Amino acid sequence: MTLDFFNKRVFIIFIFPLILGGITVLGFQPFNLFFVNFFSLPLLFFSIIYVKKKSKSTYRKKPFLKNLFILGSSFGFGFFFFGIFWIAHSLTFDESFKILIPLSLILIPLFLSLFFSLPIMLIGNFCEKNFSSIILISLVFSFSDFIRSKILTGFPWNIWSYSFSWSIESLQILKLIGIFSFNLFVIIIFFLPSLIFFRNKLKYYLIPLFIVLTFSNYFYGSYKINSIKQYPQEKINFKIVSAKIDMANFKDEVDVATKLIKYSEPNKKLKMVFIWPEGVFINENFYKNTEIKELFKNNFSENHLIIFGANTSKKISSINKYYNSMLVSNNNLEFISKYDKKKLVPFGEFLPFESILNTIGIKKITPGYESFSSGDGNSLLKFNFNKKKIKILPLICYEIIFPGLVEDNDKYNFLINISEDAWFGKSIGPHQHFAKAIFRSIESNVFTLRAANMGVSAFISPEGKILKNLQPNEIGNIELSLPILENDKKEIKNDLIFLSVLITFVITFLILRKFKI
Repeated sequence: MTLDFFNKRVFIIFIFPLILGGITVLGFQPFNLFFVNFFSLPLLFFSIIYVKKKSKSTYRKKPFLKNLFILGSSFGFGFFFFGIFWIAHSLTFDESFKILIPLSLILIPLFLSLFFSLPIMLIGNFCEKNFSSIILISLVFSFSDFIRSKILTGFPWNIWSYSFSWSIESLQILKLIGIFSFNLFVIIIFFLPSLIFFRNKLKYYLIPLFIVLTFSNYFYGSYKINSIKQYPQEKINFKIVSAKIDMANFKDEVDVATKLIKYSEPNKKLKMVFIWPEGVFINENFYKNTEIKELFKNNFSENHLIIFGANTSKKISSINKYYNSMLVSNNNLEFISKYDKKKLVPFGEFLPFESILNTIGIKKITPGYESFSSGDGNSLLKFNFNKKKIKILPLICYEIIFPGLVEDNDKYNFLINISEDAWFGKSIGPHQHFAKAIFRSIESNVFTLRAANMGVSAFISPEGKILKNLQPNEIGNIELSLPILENDKKEIKNDLIFLSVLITFVITFLILRKFKI
């Protein structure tokens, strides 16, 4: 009776792929059980072949493509439901949004599941027990991840590469080929155990070959990490501060400033750049508050700069525009440099079709009724400190997940990411968010400094090593003196490298398929 259930169509194309998709979350932060994908993806592959076979017999009354679409949707729903369920937590801070929690738990994963269902439906009929089929499914999965990262503002969250965030030795190749090319190889590696069950004798050569390639990449990364590096003598003192402020308390600006200054522990004689989290001041006129100005003046000195996030506004053509900004301030609360966030979170920071949705009372999730505008000014923060011209690549919160932002700018010395991770509560969200910063640090080849309220704050080396950190439940500061590096500007973009690799593998697939390998 039990065995009959496991052979039924409802289990094969609905329940089983849903479970497979769900367990993949264990491969990402904070679990890092990457080896689960050596089971989940091969089982998905054999499920596709099984459905293909059954559709010609048992399932013949059901359209073949429909079966594949449902199977892919079930896997994708499990993948995204368990991977990004923490999004629903951001809807608990406003009573008017709580009604949307069930919709966020269902509609978002259901929409994103298309990035699995469509590729599986497209190539399902070509899948057989051979190596060329593994190449084919890896190609479409990697290309699907690439498209997901680009369209509709992009959402490159939990692409397969991030399951190796625990192994910085494996990630050093990112500096050469970029995350999407690496992602293609990672997917192939995860599908590779399928070869064990093939009758083709080629598996005895392919499996050892990929094992050798995997370890070669690891040893290459280990060599790069342990190579002696000649850093410049000039250094800057940085202090990252986390006060673990509850979301409900941000309305009291003076209290927020008081807490952050307290945990900053400023020494007026020591030259220091302080980094606070995102959005510490939600009222765009905070700089006019005399109490806050006095706090800055009395506790900081001319030896200090403070970098923090705040809501700002400016009037353009008689219309007030609002921005989520990163600011560099001196001890008099005078702004030296400013960056306005360019990649905004849909529904979180801006409303698509705002004029229509506003009429029915729907607003963005973050404080304030009007949507933020996307910044169109400078992409770098530039200022002088300790007689040195410093250029910083600022990435606010969500922007850290976009690989292209670290290479689409002029040369810079540091990467700074500020974030407000209290939106995600005590979920896996802050840990997954932090994993992206490790990748961006390696890709940019400069030190990354991350300040996150109720998230992971850290200093990260150009090799992705966590030098110092504060966990989401920790309050205080971490301090480090860092050399002034400059990122290497790549002549060839990583997207172009990926597309070249993709074309190479397409040709490889066609050759292998012709010889029925």
